[in-house]
Amino acid sequence: MDGSTASAASTAKHHYHFRFHAPYAHLAPVFGDSWFGAKAETFARWFGTPAFLIGQTLVVIVWMGLNASGAAHFDLYPFILLNLAFSLQAAYAAPLILLAQTRQADRDKAHADADAQHREDLAQASVERNELARSQAAQIIDLLEQNTRLTQMTQDLTVRIEELTAAIHRQVIQSGPASR
Repeated sequence: MDGSTASAASTAKHHYHFRFHAPYAHLAPVFGDSWFGAKAETFARWFGTPAFLIGQTLVVIVWMGLNASGAAHFDLYPFILLNLAFSLQAAYAAPLILLAQTRQADRDKAHADADAQHREDLAQASVERNELARSQAAQIIDLLEQNTRLTQMTQDLTVRIEELTAAIHRQVIQSGPASR
């Protein structure tokens, strides 16, 4: 087998277990196949990470510390600009997160459906294998019964041949040397 044939066989074998997922392949990219879609999903997933929460907390503490201490005067108490920034962030974050969750739920359902189909196919294959095994066992039993009958017939014929041989032998001995 040359390298390209081996590679193609390996690829086909590698993707074989995904055959039940093929009807749901269109659901795989959450925000589409574009660069923006990939970045948007990454961003939406990042919102719930500890790194984001810690980073946001540090930004708020620094923001409030600089403005409350008087070191900076761009957003004095009651921090209207900070509230506006949070509102803007929430306006973008909520739809991204909800979209990511909805599409992930769709993917999870599609994968669950594909897995259920796979389990049903495995169960059907198991039933078919069991039926084949029963059929083969019945054939073996039938062959054993035929073999037993043939063995019995062979024994009966052997006994009959021995009886006939003994009868012929007796007749030859009784007719004796006088008839010769």
